[in-house]
Amino acid sequence: MNNPNRDIIKNVFPFFEDELVSELIRVSVYKKVKEGEDILEEGNYIKSFPLVLSGCLRVSRMNDEGNELLLYYLRQGELCAMALTCCIGMQKSNIIITAIESSEILAVPVDKPEKWMGEYRTWKEFMMYSYRKRFEELLDTIDAIAFRQMDERLIRFFMELYRSTGRTVFKGTHNEIAIQLNTSREVISRLLSRLEKENKVVTRRNLIDYTNLVK
Repeated sequence: MNNPNRDIIKNVFPFFEDELVSELIRVSVYKKVKEGEDILEEGNYIKSFPLVLSGCLRVSRMNDEGNELLLYYLRQGELCAMALTCCIGMQKSNIIITAIESSEILAVPVDKPEKWMGEYRTWKEFMMYSYRKRFEELLDTIDAIAFRQMDERLIRFFMELYRSTGRTVFKGTHNEIAIQLNTSREVISRLLSRLEKENKVVTRRNLIDYTNLVK
């Protein structure tokens, strides 16, 4: 952990005022997180929230049965509006944030976002854009759960993963996908088998190549 570099912040957030960048350097903490590492766990009070400098984070939550549900991904230059809402409301976290690849983040103290909205125009615009984008993604997630068949949701899972990371290979098990889509491993295995027969994916042990699906 150490103070962030000005050039890195300006490269990712070129629209921020110089004064805001200086404030970010002064109060935030630069962190490198490993693939699979949890940045935020459900049920904890949030002391800081992440601004993504590089990599990709997965935002999910647990339902009443203890199953994890994928909400959206955070990419370079983005923040988690749901974590921010908990910060401002002084509430316990109702989400889980996990690095799906090695990532770099700025951990920003919870007492700064609301204050900065009145001081920096670019921060206010950035916050409003982030809220709107996350709201649209959550609506899309709700739509997928309520109206789409599981095969459509599985394809959407791979498309979103590709859009977020640029990867065309998923390294993990069928069960890991099932957990994120709130279904059973058997259903995912059956759908992957169908996609493989259609030459849209290639499956190996703990690996799924979905290049033909996204390109």
